[in-house]
Amino acid sequence: MRPADTVAPVTDPYLPGESSDPAARDPTAAVTDHVRRSWDRETLPRGDEKRQVVQQMFDAIAGRYDLVNRVMTFGLDIRWRRHTVAELHLEPASVVLDLASGTGDLCVNLMRAGYRPISIDLSLGMLKADRSGAPRVQADILRLPIGPAAVDGVTCGFALRNLVELEAFFAELARVVRPGGRIALLDVGIPSNPVIRWGNGIYFGKVVPRIGALLSDGAAYRYLPKSVSYLPPPAAMLAMLNDAGFVHVSHHFLSGGLTQLLVGTRA
Repeated sequence: MRPADTVAPVTDPYLPGESSDPAARDPTAAVTDHVRRSWDRETLPRGDEKRQVVQQMFDAIAGRYDLVNRVMTFGLDIRWRRHTVAELHLEPASVVLDLASGTGDLCVNLMRAGYRPISIDLSLGMLKADRSGAPRVQADILRLPIGPAAVDGVTCGFALRNLVELEAFFAELARVVRPGGRIALLDVGIPSNPVIRWGNGIYFGKVVPRIGALLSDGAAYRYLPKSVSYLPPPAAMLAMLNDAGFVHVSHHFLSGGLTQLLVGTRA
C-alpha cells in the first residue's frame, strides 16, 4: 500500500501560491491580543469555540513547542513516544497516520521503526515546524481526507483532550483503519498514587505554566494543564473504542501515571 493510494495530494505549507496574505503564511502573525485572550481564561472552551482556540493556540506556540516539551518533561516525552510506536506491532512499511502530529516527533519514531507515516494536523504553524520529512496534510482529524480502511495504523500524541468530540474521533479512526490495523493513542494522565498525584498537580498546575511563560506563551501553558479535565476515565474511553469497532483494547499508565496510552486493533 502506497501513501499516494490513500490520500489526496499533499500541499507543502512552504510552497508559494497558496496565499499572498502574510498572516496566512505565518499563523503566529495573526495572533492578536484578543485572540491570545481566547485561551487565557479560567473556564475551558467547548464545541466549535474549542476547535478554534486550540488551532490558534498551537499556531502561536509551534516555534518553541519541542523545547518546552523537553524541558517540562525532563526528556521523558521521548521515551513515551517510543513506547507508543512500539505498541503498534505492524509489518514494516505499514502506512501510519500520525494525527495532531505537531512538529513530527512521532513521525520520526515511526520512520525509525520502519513505518511510512503521514503527518496530519489542524495547526499550520505546527506543520511548518515539522522537520520529520513525512508527507504533511492540514486537516481536522475529526474529518480525515482518507478513504475507508485505507491505512494500517494510527498514532496520536497528547491531543485527545483537545478534541471537540472524542467518540466521533474514535469512529473516524475505525473508518480509516483497515481490519487488523492498530491504534496507539498517548495523552497525559492522572496518577493513581495520591503522593505522585499531589506532586504532579503542583508541578503541572504551577511550575509548567511558569516554564511556558519563560520559554514560550504563559497563557497556553496555563490552559494545557487545565485541559486534562476534558478526558473521561480510562474505562469510559475503552468502552468508546469498543463501541467504535476496536477489539483487544487496553489502557496503560506510563511513568507512574504521568501519561496514559490507549491501544487497540480494528475488528
